[in-house]
Amino acid sequence: VQLQASGGGLVQAGGSLRLSCAASGRTFSNYGVGWFRRAPGKEREFVAGINWSATTTNYADSVKGRFTISRDNGKNTVYLQMNSLKPEDTAVYYCAARAGRFAPAIVSLYDYWGQGTLVTVSS
Repeated sequence: VQLQASGGGLVQAGGSLRLSCAASGRTFSNYGVGWFRRAPGKEREFVAGINWSATTTNYADSVKGRFTISRDNGKNTVYLQMNSLKPEDTAVYYCAARAGRFAPAIVSLYDYWGQGTLVTVSS
């Protein structure tokens, strides 16, 4: 599976962005997908995950109630809607897929990674 993340940019605090993760190469509907981020000087961390059928989602506590993950298997795309953005959300955001149907919050369990898209939130 090849993953292409897009949609990052510069936004003011309180604003919104929607990230997209487009997949190609294999049957995307068989994969769990997660969004992760790496802020400057920090480790990569889990943001949100969605299982293969979009019936189960999970979120980091820091983004619950503000971010929403969704997927359209017909378009081979996973989205991350980010609302009420804060300066501490500034990071490079990565989407990742794993050859299992669920999307746990553990970096090492993912098999495929996109190239990342930069989100900058100004105060």
